[in-house]
Amino acid sequence: MIGAVSPRPIAFVSTVDENGNDNLAPYSFFNAFSSNPPIVVFSSNRRVSNNTTKDTLHNIYINKELVVNMVNYNIVRQMSIASAEYPSEVDEFTKSGLSKAKASQVQASLVAESPVNMECRVKEIIALGDQGGAGHLIICDVLCIHIDENVLDGDRIDPHKIDLMGRMGRTFYVRASGDAISSIYQPVTDLPVGFDALPDFINRNHFLTGNEIAQIAGLNKLPARDQWHPLPTSMFDLGEAAFCDVIKEWLKENKIEDAYAGMVQYYEQK
Repeated sequence: MIGAVSPRPIAFVSTVDENGNDNLAPYSFFNAFSSNPPIVVFSSNRRVSNNTTKDTLHNIYINKELVVNMVNYNIVRQMSIASAEYPSEVDEFTKSGLSKAKASQVQASLVAESPVNMECRVKEIIALGDQGGAGHLIICDVLCIHIDENVLDGDRIDPHKIDLMGRMGRTFYVRASGDAISSIYQPVTDLPVGFDALPDFINRNHFLTGNEIAQIAGLNKLPARDQWHPLPTSMFDLGEAAFCDVIKEWLKENKIEDAYAGMVQYYEQK
């Protein structure tokens, strides 16, 4: 299951215990669940080996405060060091070579090297079981957010600049930047025409993938014939597989309307 539900964002959670000891640990059962109000949720499991409570969970039961620090490529190996099961009195900031910065509204420290820090107050803790490995959903109100200006593009976070890491199964991680990132149009007000609006020679095409056909089905309006570019005569001489290879290239280049118009012209002649 863990390998299938991936990649997952990583909450690098800093807390402080009743004696003032700092703790730092990563959790990949984590996500944002509301933007207004801002709510993040992560899960801290009971230890499988002896069914005891981890330091993070112990600490937030005491003071109901924490900081969620986001993990980018630059600190992922330091994060891995902090994930080890050190004794409670050991400071994972020191072990991992990460720096502390003072929070404005909670006792726990910020990870200074993290691109984004979210100061949180615990809203609710929901125990999901009482056996080893059982999770505890920790629902957090986000009190304030610190963002490194270097990861911004105007007033928004640039995914390439923030360079976040995601957790997968076993020891695998994914770097969410560069070629790993794709921009996919999400319809909000203009509804896509859908697969059912396409002719069968597109909808049931054996040379295009469902993902490629979805680029055409994602148009909010199919171009009218008087808007089409005439298909070059040489294209009609191509076999179906070779023709669809050209269409694939057009779709890669985001020439979606041309791909639709070209397919209609080609298949109407067949």
